[in-house]
Amino acid sequence: MNCDDYYHDENMVELFEELKQPKTLEELGLSYFFVRDLVLKILLTYGTVKTQRITDITGIHLDILEDVLGQMEKDGFCAQVGGSFLFSSVEYTLTKRGVEKARLVMEENPYIGMAPVPYERYFELMDKQLRNRFPIKIPPEVIERAFRDVVGLSYAKECLVESCTIGKGLFVYGAPGTGKTFIISKASDLLPPMVIPRFIEFSGRVIQIYDPDFHKPCPEEPDDPRWIKIHAPFVFTGSELSLNELETTYNMNKGVYETSPLIKANGGVLLIDDLGRQRDDHEVILNRLIVPLENKKDVIYIRGVPVIFHTHFIPAFSTNLDVSIMDEAHLRRAPLHIFLRNPPVENVVEVFRRNLDATGEDYDEEVLERIKMVYTPVADGGEGLQPSYAHARDLAQIAQAVRINMEKDRIDLEVIERALDKHVLIALQRMDIDISQVHHSVRTFRVVTPEPESAERVLKLYGALTVALEDGGVLADFEDSISPSQLLAHLQDEGISVGRVEVVAETKREIKKAILEYSG
Repeated sequence: MNCDDYYHDENMVELFEELKQPKTLEELGLSYFFVRDLVLKILLTYGTVKTQRITDITGIHLDILEDVLGQMEKDGFCAQVGGSFLFSSVEYTLTKRGVEKARLVMEENPYIGMAPVPYERYFELMDKQLRNRFPIKIPPEVIERAFRDVVGLSYAKECLVESCTIGKGLFVYGAPGTGKTFIISKASDLLPPMVIPRFIEFSGRVIQIYDPDFHKPCPEEPDDPRWIKIHAPFVFTGSELSLNELETTYNMNKGVYETSPLIKANGGVLLIDDLGRQRDDHEVILNRLIVPLENKKDVIYIRGVPVIFHTHFIPAFSTNLDVSIMDEAHLRRAPLHIFLRNPPVENVVEVFRRNLDATGEDYDEEVLERIKMVYTPVADGGEGLQPSYAHARDLAQIAQAVRINMEKDRIDLEVIERALDKHVLIALQRMDIDISQVHHSVRTFRVVTPEPESAERVLKLYGALTVALEDGGVLADFEDSISPSQLLAHLQDEGISVGRVEVVAETKREIKKAILEYSG
């Protein structure tokens, strides 16, 4: 199978044959009154309107509009005010009675736009597309295209391909800046496209399915404009995610039900990024996902009536916290895992170079060597900073800004040195400040012991931030995760005689103070 067959296979060709633009109300699947009310609202909003313009707005064929407008004219709601013998150029406007009726309809439901698809038709065609979606054989050309801008990460690529082959979720964890979000975003590029309705009608209400923020249209589209062929969606949610945002809500201003990320991700990938940093308890959010993941369907309520929607997506979870943030029940929904370590230095340099090339910047070759030395271990003559793909991307952009500000023609060593100084995370690493620990407290312990020098040595090896000798013991600063009993037990295990261990102070870390001290 080649790329073309993968993106538009026999099933898609058959589906397109089914989705010819309806030319009768029966084929449209909507009642006369629904279409009439939609036309009334358009005429009320736009005043005098050509029938072709109504077709452009609603996607309803002119043959249907001719019948509907003819009946509306008989009922005294509208009148022809211009145009030629071609119905597409005929202009209509509302009568006084039509204005009164349109205002009532607008108050009930202000929706104006593309005509929706009946719910039953949506469910039927979604079921047909999703029934045998997995397993799939992904062509090598598709894999190569999806990963063309990914440097390294061979295991992660392999795992993503397997995830998309069988439609199973994955859990990605590792330090910040290792490319977790970036690599997951490639998963949807491996999946075949879908055809979805833009809007659905249920019990007279309109439900929005298509979201241009997450649904990317394909070049070829069905004849019926109410449907749209999209690339497999990649729906991204992060630390802003709350439990309420996983539900479908009614937008009174637009007159539509706006579907949740669970429904928008149907046929693609749903990423819960920065797991553990959400406003609501992440356990509650994960529990909310269990039923849609297990059944591949979710329930929303329209005027109190439960309505089933497809949620056939691949779940992806990423975090820079420990894997234990998810329990076994949740990990079963994401059985594949990717652990991303800090990347090799040469990969970071390559990503930096690619980002410079993407911005069209000229640069001296020494600049690449300078970046390499930032992440080279101290023992090998470098600065020993933690390699990060995110650093490489941001540095390229900062360097461009610095170069422009310095009115230089290319990025040289002077430019890159200034860019390094201006990158906040690099500056913090140079100051030996762990940003993840900024909001933690520091505890000062007094350890009473007849062996202060030995205790000092043991405490430093145990991770003390500072240690100071005093009469009859030592003072030591530790992160607030360390308790007196832990410290006592460790010293005793190391053979140190200890009278007592007590907390004498606890202070918040002050990043501003640390930066000022470093700068001074």
